Amino acid sequence: MRKRQLAVRLAAVTAASAIVAAAATVVPTAGAAVKATAASGSTTLKLVVADYGTGPSNTSAKYWKGIADAFHKQYPSITVKITDIPWTNFDSEVQTMIQNHNYPDITEGDYFQDYAQQGLLYTAKQVLSDPKSLLPVFAKQGTYNGKQYGMPWTTSSRTLFYNKKLFKKAGIKTAPGTWAELQADAAKITKLGDVGFGLPLGTEEAQAESLLWFLGDGGNFTNSAGKWTINSAANVTAFTFLKNLVAAGDTEPNPGTQDRTPLWEQFAAGKVGMINGSPALIPIIQGAKVLSSSEWGSVPIAGKNGPLADTLGVCDNVAAFKSNGHEAQIKEFLNFAYQNKYQLQFDREYDLLPATVSAAAALKSDPTFGSFIDALPKAVQYPSSTSWAQVKTDIQNTIGTAVTGDPASVLGQLQSQAVQLGS
Repeated sequence: MRKRQLAVRLAAVTAASAIVAAAATVVPTAGAAVKATAASGSTTLKLVVADYGTGPSNTSAKYWKGIADAFHKQYPSITVKITDIPWTNFDSEVQTMIQNHNYPDITEGDYFQDYAQQGLLYTAKQVLSDPKSLLPVFAKQGTYNGKQYGMPWTTSSRTLFYNKKLFKKAGIKTAPGTWAELQADAAKITKLGDVGFGLPLGTEEAQAESLLWFLGDGGNFTNSAGKWTINSAANVTAFTFLKNLVAAGDTEPNPGTQDRTPLWEQFAAGKVGMINGSPALIPIIQGAKVLSSSEWGSVPIAGKNGPLADTLGVCDNVAAFKSNGHEAQIKEFLNFAYQNKYQLQFDREYDLLPATVSAAAALKSDPTFGSFIDALPKAVQYPSSTSWAQVKTDIQNTIGTAVTGDPASVLGQLQSQAVQLGS
């Protein structure tokens, strides 16, 4: 998941959290309430988490320490030692830990499949009392060989953000629903001297932006059988459209090297007409104090022939490692940590979405984030392949060249590399 900016959330979110707390809803638990029945002996759990903070005031380590301290009061014989890693380096640093046999007990980040394949992980049923409390579409993504190992902790979905001020200035009355409409609107905004469409295909999150365009023509990274389809006709069509959009000058310069976060900041500054975004863009807009809430909008992402019914949904997964033999203690901690109040606290802190059914329900009526919650049940996700981590890296480093070179050739190269790695 991705870099977030700290923001004061809407009162509705706080109210939702209060309602949940007042109802004493805990998700999931082994019984009506968590009891202080610590496992025998003294145990230290090693928790490694992706850091989404924007500074010392809201590091992920600080958030998790709050949970760990509260947990320790109920389970005094279990200590949780926290290591936080910038989310941009999380996958590689955890992989290095595993290669050096420095095994964590729990990770919360972006990747688990390879560790499941290697037999290093507990199943969700072994370390969580009620895995069914997790949002089904993301819980399903956490499976390997028919068993769930990855447990979603936080989620996100994507929509098309547009600048209503620039639209009005350019004489555009409604947000685009098709690629042709998007291209026409982008051209009108470009003539005003601003960026028509923000297209971040740099290494930060090129795989996300690419998938949104693949989906626009019915494409994806894989087919229903899990086989790689990176260079499918639909995907080549999508990038051919993007190449033409770039060639017309209707995007920012050099989108192949443009990262998402700085481009989101340009949108917040009122300099970009349209951009695909997640809930994390909202506090950036609010923090910039350039666009009021009535001067920007969020709608389903434009597709080749109409708005997408399904959109990209991403999640971070919790994974529990077997190597240290702490199954019982891990289960006590995860049951405690998955309480709704901690799910909603994470949402408020980093402007992400929850991963449990009940916490998502508490945010459904939120005026800002409700539409993103509505999109979660039908979310399209990244491949669950054990080789996805490397394929993703290859996409991040290469796919941006498709908008200045030959789309079929670039996607064909990525397809060949993916096939060699396996499905």
